[in-house]
Order: sequence, then C-alpha cells, then structure tokens
Amino acid sequence: MSLESVRAFFAVYAPDIEVVVTEASSATVTLAAEAHGVLPAQIAKTICLRVGDRTMLVVTSGIARLDNRKFKDQFGGKPRMLDAAEVLEATSHPVGGVCPFGLPSPLPVYCDLSLREFDEVVPAAGATNAAVRIAPQRMVELAGAEWVDVCQG
Repeated sequence: MSLESVRAFFAVYAPDIEVVVTEASSATVTLAAEAHGVLPAQIAKTICLRVGDRTMLVVTSGIARLDNRKFKDQFGGKPRMLDAAEVLEATSHPVGGVCPFGLPSPLPVYCDLSLREFDEVVPAAGATNAAVRIAPQRMVELAGAEWVDVCQG
C-alpha cells in the first residue's frame, strides 16, 4: 500500500517524476546508491524521530550524521528514533522505504542542508526497492518541508 500511496502522491502533485522500482533492494544507503548509480551522499535518507510527543521526519544526505547539539538547539530536545512498527504506523512506509511523500496524515518534515550540495537526490518511495530522482528544493516544496542544519560538519 505504501508504494501505491507514493505513486498516487506523485500522480497528483508531480506527474513528471517517475517512481523507479528496482529488482535489487535499496533499503540501505549503500544498496540504494548501487541500485541507482549515484554517490551514497546523494541518497536522501528519511529518519522518523520523536522529540517529546512530536513525531517528525528528517531527511539528510545518505552519509550525514545527526549532530545532537544542533538537533537539540533546533527542536528543544533529544531525538529518539522510532522502532520499525512505530515508523510503519506513523508513515505507512517500511523501514528502508521511508520518505516524506504519500503519508497517511501530515507530519512535520525537515530537510538538512547537507542535501543542498546536489542538483539531484534520491529518496526512497515507500518500498525497500523504490525511489525517485528529485532536486532537493523541489523535494522540500512537495513535502512542505523546512530547511534545517542538524547534521555534523
């Protein structure tokens, strides 16, 4: 269902963007980079986090790591990663296929500045073998996201 919700999202809001389904898994940054022929840094990994009672999605470069101090300064608390069942409940996407598109209900989405380095990034698309190719700014616009600086470096 999740892949279908992402396809439906793009059919309505960005019909020019193709959801690419691969034979190979793209559930990790390394696998996704290999499957789509891009640098690991170009994979836009989406992390589902909770701060207090707020659940949010943070999209970062595939090689970026959250900086706890920057994150706490930005969001007022320490992030807690959701487990696989919580991620599925919040997003309808399985771990390895999480993206800010086709969500069952709106979640705050934040994109780290680490993505701005690229003309094109590759976020997952609701399944562990699906993704899209998209300009970072367009991803921000389509996801209703906000740019933040929450990663190291």
